[in-house]
Amino acid sequence: MMNDQTPVMTPEAAKPVAKPAMPDAQTVTSVTHWTDRLFSFRVTRPKSLRFRSGEFVMIGLLKDDGRPLLRAYSIASPSWDDELEFYSIKVQDGPLTSRLQHIQPGDQIILRPKPVGTLVHDALLPGKRIWFFATGTGFAPFASLLRDPETYERYEQVIITHTCREKAELEYGRQLVEGLADDPLIGEFVGDKLTYYATTTQEDSARTGRVTTHLTDGTLFAHLGIDGITPAEDRAMVCGSMGLNMAMKEILEGFGLREGANSDPAEYVVEKAFVG
Repeated sequence: MMNDQTPVMTPEAAKPVAKPAMPDAQTVTSVTHWTDRLFSFRVTRPKSLRFRSGEFVMIGLLKDDGRPLLRAYSIASPSWDDELEFYSIKVQDGPLTSRLQHIQPGDQIILRPKPVGTLVHDALLPGKRIWFFATGTGFAPFASLLRDPETYERYEQVIITHTCREKAELEYGRQLVEGLADDPLIGEFVGDKLTYYATTTQEDSARTGRVTTHLTDGTLFAHLGIDGITPAEDRAMVCGSMGLNMAMKEILEGFGLREGANSDPAEYVVEKAFVG
């Protein structure tokens, strides 16, 4: 078992990186194993790829019969990044992740450069405060949005909540958030606008319990010094398990928020295509 607090970094591949040998292939540049269940990796970015922070693409590997095995993955890097980052769970018997978790720098993955998704700023009406609600690797699209200057230009306050089973599973998000203020590219935009609220469900921590419970019993609002969520001021994005998605839809609509879409912006959106 790895140290819960120290991610294991796989050394970068020797330069120059291998050139893609198949259509839609990109080269893995680095891999980080956060726990025995979670890892992130970075790959080269197609020069023609344009995407909005928060969108997802199809990525995968070739099966033994030569056919591609693809799944939807949110892009965790912001739209301005020269590379693409992904954050994934490891499923030992999963058709894709059972193999994907073993990739190394220099390996190639398939990436279909057709980004889509609902967790984008265009799907929300203007507001004062934005909430990002994530469980597990549902943090990925928010890792992109948290590093996008547009997020801080649009909102006076940005709140990211992250619920995982254990403290070690929060490390990817915690380190990313803590590094933003000092980031030379994004730090000046972040300022004091960002608040991070993490909870665990199967291990004691500073805050235990599901974020849905913290919302409904008022714990979250009391901690942040906020009266509540209102349609006039608050906007929200949700990405996580099906259970979280359904519970958050009910909670947010109870506060009077309406679900939006790219073609019909409103007060909140939920990402339905999610791995992990």
